[in-house]
Amino acid sequence: MKDTLIGIEIGGTKLQVVLGENPEVIVKRHRYVVDKAKGAVGVRNQIEDGVKKLLADHSVSGIGVGFGGPFNIQTEKVSCSHQIEGWNDFEIRPWLENIAHCPITVDNDANTASLGEAIYGAGKEANPVFYVTLGSGVGGGLVVDGNIYHGAPPGESEIGHIRLDKSGKIVESSCSGWAVDSKIRTLKTTDPDSYLCQLLSNEKEGGEAKFLNTALKKKDPAAIRILDETADDLAFGLSHVVNLFHPAIIVLGGGLALLGEPLRASVEKAMPPYLMDAFAPGPKIALTELGEDPVIVGALELARRKGLIEN
Repeated sequence: MKDTLIGIEIGGTKLQVVLGENPEVIVKRHRYVVDKAKGAVGVRNQIEDGVKKLLADHSVSGIGVGFGGPFNIQTEKVSCSHQIEGWNDFEIRPWLENIAHCPITVDNDANTASLGEAIYGAGKEANPVFYVTLGSGVGGGLVVDGNIYHGAPPGESEIGHIRLDKSGKIVESSCSGWAVDSKIRTLKTTDPDSYLCQLLSNEKEGGEAKFLNTALKKKDPAAIRILDETADDLAFGLSHVVNLFHPAIIVLGGGLALLGEPLRASVEKAMPPYLMDAFAPGPKIALTELGEDPVIVGALELARRKGLIEN
């Protein structure tokens, strides 16, 4: 029986456990919806269920995990989860080893996604590669010479927490999915006659960003204004990354990146004024090539590399 790899994505709303022949070939996938009310224990029960289902029929040589929150790679403990209670100081590796009896490697999910994009996605021909994920939160990761850059523990590239002004406004408060949802909801008061606002009728609160692309195709002024405002704030936040590290490419991923070319082009257009002249016009801005799977592909790559070390 050929050895395979398991990749695990632990998010605040989504959990994936997949089997891969290698990072580019996923052969089985188990998806779960995270129930916040059940906390970390509920998520761990789902992970155990998915892993055991895959182990029942396959020989696995290693497992890679992308965890949705700060993770200390030196102590190998979760620092915290901003979305699910019960993860603080939890040691994922020994817990999983007790279940799977194979080598385990764990990293922050944005770091893991950045590795996936750098090796197998939009950044595979570039160096360094910076990846930003625009989902329920905003995270980032830097890959230099094919390896994740870690600062001092917990050392993640927390682009979402970069301040946009001295009042405390951060990238995540403007550019995350929930932030864009909130901007769209305000149209009910500020611009109720806009095409975008009309799309919200009879919709429950939450997930409003899914209507943005439809409104943009209609050239709705309110939709264009929200896109431009969000892209400008994101470009300003990313300009600090460029001025510090000068990546060759910045890859946009996460749910908000499903806006596609309108978002990419707006960020690319907004960034140059925020850069030092020597770096103009700035790095290439690209959309993820791995769709919804950069974390999973990166997790499988972590498992592959761990296996090479172990052997």
